[in-house]
Amino acid sequence: MGQEDLINQIAELEREIAILPEGSITKKKIKDREYFYHRITRNGKRTETYVSFEAVPTLQEQIEIRKRLEVVLKHLKTLIPRDNVPEEFSLDFKTTVRLGRQLQAQIALSKKYKKRECITQLRQYIFGEPQDKVFILYGLRRTGKTTLIRQILTELPEVEFQKAAFIQMKSQDTLSDVDADLRLLEKNGFKYIFIDEVTLMEDFIEGAALFADIYASSGMKIVLSGTDSLGFVFSKEEQLYDRCLMLHTTFIPYREFEEVLGITGIDEYIRYGGTMSLGGINYNKEATFSNSKNAEEYIDSAIAKNIQHSLKMYQYGGHFRQLLDLYEQGELTNVINRVVENINHSFTRSVVERTFKSHDLSMTTTNLLRDREHPINLREHLDMDVVTFGIMQMLDILNKEQQSVDIEDSHMVQIKEYLTLLDLIMEIDLEYLPNVNQKGSLTVITQPGLRYAQANAIVENMLLDGKFQNLSVMERQHILERLLNEIRGRMMEEIVLLETKIANPDKKVFKLQFAVGEFDMVVFDPKLLQCKLYEIKYSKEQVPEQYRHLKDEQKCTMTSHRYGDITGKYVIYRGEPAEVDGVQYLNVEEYLKAL
Repeated sequence: MGQEDLINQIAELEREIAILPEGSITKKKIKDREYFYHRITRNGKRTETYVSFEAVPTLQEQIEIRKRLEVVLKHLKTLIPRDNVPEEFSLDFKTTVRLGRQLQAQIALSKKYKKRECITQLRQYIFGEPQDKVFILYGLRRTGKTTLIRQILTELPEVEFQKAAFIQMKSQDTLSDVDADLRLLEKNGFKYIFIDEVTLMEDFIEGAALFADIYASSGMKIVLSGTDSLGFVFSKEEQLYDRCLMLHTTFIPYREFEEVLGITGIDEYIRYGGTMSLGGINYNKEATFSNSKNAEEYIDSAIAKNIQHSLKMYQYGGHFRQLLDLYEQGELTNVINRVVENINHSFTRSVVERTFKSHDLSMTTTNLLRDREHPINLREHLDMDVVTFGIMQMLDILNKEQQSVDIEDSHMVQIKEYLTLLDLIMEIDLEYLPNVNQKGSLTVITQPGLRYAQANAIVENMLLDGKFQNLSVMERQHILERLLNEIRGRMMEEIVLLETKIANPDKKVFKLQFAVGEFDMVVFDPKLLQCKLYEIKYSKEQVPEQYRHLKDEQKCTMTSHRYGDITGKYVIYRGEPAEVDGVQYLNVEEYLKAL
């Protein structure tokens, strides 16, 4: 193994170790009941955090993995010749700092990756005029934060690259440790500082102003990154109020999914969209949403723990700390999954408290029974109770009698606010005619792969059902395709609405509902007093039924009266572009890429 490969392997190991839990698990017996705690000792101070019985095996496994990796890391460092030690090994850093040859080796692989569009904002900060602000790069796991940092480092001219340092934070690091290292780096002429997973520090939120007030104000370019999105939001509200620029990486539109990953097709985006972890032409990582188990782990580790970590670290107590009860009882993931599975993504207490039944499965069952050509009573060919129980186990969903924490309306309001801050959900307006005073909204999940993984859980459990297996292979295929196509159809509509809204901040984008029927999407220009009408169909065929509302004179007259001249009528679908009966058919992938 060459020295560059060795240094690169050390860098990757250090990063992997940093995000794994340290410490140990202890057990206490209180009133004949056993309770488990995660024990960590830092700087002579020991802390213990309650761990649910169900979470113990996973936590124990992660701790053991960390210990094994630390042994490997220690061995690898002994293999570097002492007369050829990188500069950062010779400086007395308190945290893990990489620069020079070690940093060069770490970023080498990222040169072959295509770049996300949002790197433009990071580029403007790094190469722009100095300012007394830090740049915060944040988002959920596997949305490309570290890759963005590595890519911007490759753009630095050689003379500037020698002034760059990358600090990999670990949970045992403190703000005083980072301060000491920044002073040392400043003394040695370093100008560009990238600090990864900075929110792992327990005292980050309370002391974040240090980075702007001391170092950015003296000319350093400081980039802070991490997965704890809420921690950054809290620090912006308090310590970094007007002294930071923020870039959120969580939302990945279709055009970036195709361009950066090299994967094409709306079906692939529906199935995997949301992270940069799909093994493709331009990236080669494990698919986050390849199955319900992976997706469940992501919801728990990247979303539920994100909320819990912020609540734990935030010391002022004003940010919804009662959610800690839900998390510590292992029930926060249940609530999030319930909302994602609900067909309207409704944040109401009834969604969580009612006896669970899959909305997707129920809707498909109803539609199959109503099918004019091939009606099927799925309840006769499926043990609904068994399949539902299997889905609940896969998605970690609990019924009310299984929940140990009583869900209040305030819980739902707070969870919705947090998921909004995480960019995991966005609102689309619902408007009504002729009742213009009626208003509503549609909650859209911004990571489609997360939603689609739940459909996989349904399919997996249907395939395990004995009654379902008695159907012929053609019948089974027909039913499963009907289920998945209906889910894909609803998801494609949400994707188009969401991306159109984001791409048109100066226009109103909404779904318009009438007493009978609806327009799937209206784009209204309030300046020009014009609007465009859209139907969104998960189909490759052109059928008059698809645009019947667009040709309805009464609906169009009401719409024109309310929203101005209608300048276009469109059907967005999966087929080729065409014009039929005065209606433009648009290919969905081409439409999304053009936004």
